[in-house]
Amino acid sequence: QVRLVESGGGLVQPGGSLRLFCAASGSIFRINAMGWYRQGTGKQRELVATITSGGSANYADSVKGRFTISLDNAKKMVYLQMNSLKPEDTAVYYCNADLDALRVGHAFRDDYWGQGTQVTVSS
Repeated sequence: QVRLVESGGGLVQPGGSLRLFCAASGSIFRINAMGWYRQGTGKQRELVATITSGGSANYADSVKGRFTISLDNAKKMVYLQMNSLKPEDTAVYYCNADLDALRVGHAFRDDYWGQGTQVTVSS
C-alpha cells in the first residue's frame, strides 16, 4: 500500500518562507511525477506545481518565481520551497504522486494523495 505523508506547514508572516516535504512509502515500483496542490477555504483544489521523474517542472502562474519544486527519486520525496508568501497562499497543501505501485507482483499506475498540511500566511 502506498502512503504519502506531508510535513512542514505552519503559520508564517507575509513575505516569509516555508518548505514543505512529502515522503512516499510502500510498494513503489516507479515514480512518474509528483506535485503539490492546494485548497483554500471555500475554494476548489488547484495545482501549485508538478515535477516529472526527469525533473521537468510546471508551476501555476500565481506562484511562478516564488515557489520551487524539487524531487529526490532515491528518497521518494518531493519538496516545495515557498518564498515571498502572500495571504492568498493560505490553504491546505496536498501532495500528489503519479506512480507505479506493485500489487501481486505486477505494477499498476495510479494517482495517490496525502492527507494535507495547513499553510497560513498572516500577520
